[in-house]
Amino acid sequence: MGQTIQRTRLLIEKAGIAILESEWEALELADFGLGNLESEGLEIILYENNDRYCAKELILFPAQTCPEHRHPDIDGLPGKRETFRCRYGVVYLYVQGQGDINNILATLPAGSEDHYTVFNEIVLNPGDQYTLEPGTRHWFQAGSEGAVVSEFSSTSRDAADIFTDPRIQRVADQKSTDEETYKG
Repeated sequence: MGQTIQRTRLLIEKAGIAILESEWEALELADFGLGNLESEGLEIILYENNDRYCAKELILFPAQTCPEHRHPDIDGLPGKRETFRCRYGVVYLYVQGQGDINNILATLPAGSEDHYTVFNEIVLNPGDQYTLEPGTRHWFQAGSEGAVVSEFSSTSRDAADIFTDPRIQRVADQKSTDEETYKG
């Protein structure tokens, strides 16, 4: 786990983002219950999540993928609306719309290919941003140098996210037994 944190710190440093030690202590290593953080996972630094808005950094290692999911309406409240702004590296974002699996720049994670269904590709370079409306199915992957993405959104309710892959647990009741654990 120490090496994972070190790699995360290096990417944040390359992005030129100052992070407080208290924020590092709350770093989330999300492997989505799949036990393969390197391929399908995400490192998250949460700044704020309240009943009005959320702000966080999403850190991805080279070719690391955040699996396909959507943010549904919950208890009469609209699902999460989020804006991704690329700070470092390249991010391949895939959303609903026209797109073809045979013409994308990302590589689907081995063993999970059947759980990716949207291929409308948006390429985000540093300074580029894209806003997703609530309920939009999406997934994203870092380019060869890794990536750092700032996320600005309405309230994040991670436990309610709906993933295309039924094996995924966004919020686990217990920590993974791998070396690469994540907070539940």
